[in-house]
Amino acid sequence: MALKTTHAAALCAVLLAGGCSFAEDTLFPTSAPAPQAEVGAPPMLGSSSFEAPGVTNGVATGTFVGHKVTGLRSDLTQLQGMLSRHNQSLQAIRTDTVQDSQRFHGTIAAINARLQVGTTPGNPILNQQWNASQGELDRINEDVLKMTRLANEVTNSSALAAYLLESVRAARQLSGAVDEDHRQLRILEDETNRTVVLVERLLTELSDDINRQQAYVANERQNLNMLAVAIKNGQLYSSALSGRGPSAMAPMSYDAPMGAPRAAVGSDAPLVTIRFDRPNVSYESALYTAVKSAMDRRPGASFDVVAVSPAGSTPGGAALGQSSARRNAEQVVRSLTQMGLPASRIRVSQSASASTQTGEVQVFVR
Repeated sequence: MALKTTHAAALCAVLLAGGCSFAEDTLFPTSAPAPQAEVGAPPMLGSSSFEAPGVTNGVATGTFVGHKVTGLRSDLTQLQGMLSRHNQSLQAIRTDTVQDSQRFHGTIAAINARLQVGTTPGNPILNQQWNASQGELDRINEDVLKMTRLANEVTNSSALAAYLLESVRAARQLSGAVDEDHRQLRILEDETNRTVVLVERLLTELSDDINRQQAYVANERQNLNMLAVAIKNGQLYSSALSGRGPSAMAPMSYDAPMGAPRAAVGSDAPLVTIRFDRPNVSYESALYTAVKSAMDRRPGASFDVVAVSPAGSTPGGAALGQSSARRNAEQVVRSLTQMGLPASRIRVSQSASASTQTGEVQVFVR
């Protein structure tokens, strides 16, 4: 085991002292302060405004190069018009994102405040607010999708700007130009170059906004899952079990390849033992506290969830016990993933024991 035997044994002794499932048992002294709600905040968006520098008018010289300059000047005017539209779209998306984020965090703050002072498990008002917050987060995600679409448009404009700059520079090598043509080309090159810089800055800042917002939305979705567990139990939890956002893996099912059998897990006592000796065992608060404490000591810890079934006297009774233990273990795994623990850090297995009369689930640290 990753943690010392003494820590695991102490926790186990506290959990099992009552001789029943640990739903009502206290893991730590009652004088410990209650967990405080984390005050989340959306990431800062870029604040730059990308105003086109404008295009200087020129007089017609009547030369071939002069006609080329006129066409390039028209192209630059169109490019700067695209830049202005991109800038307007960006500022509008940022405004919408800020407003949507404020509404989302206002709803989350109201839920946390209600949980902070205490409420009933499964409070319908909090469930309604949770549903509203999920819709608000969906709107923030839609804002991110708008940013992504805008980034694609800006990428096209960036390619056009680079091509236009090369065309302006190439025009200076053409024969048949007068001094006025070259003077206008120098001005046009300078203005095109400044436009290219603005387009690149817009694309860079927009990409940074997208990356931050995508990570923010993913993390808040994980926090919403955690909040749903808190509402279900009517108790506020301090934070998700992992600050790295949701795992890319789906929650592990019991049909996945089994880990080590119970006998090979280790000789240490389990961190948590959940006895399913009656319907609707309320175990999530104590499970969260124990796992959070273990991860505070060892942030990289992983966990073995072991379904322990009674050793039945008949094959039929043993099969029923194993099936019930599987369902209980699946329930515990779902609870852990909803609390923010990545499924990649959970391994499940099954065993039978003659010392237990009812099914139980044991959680080990590894």
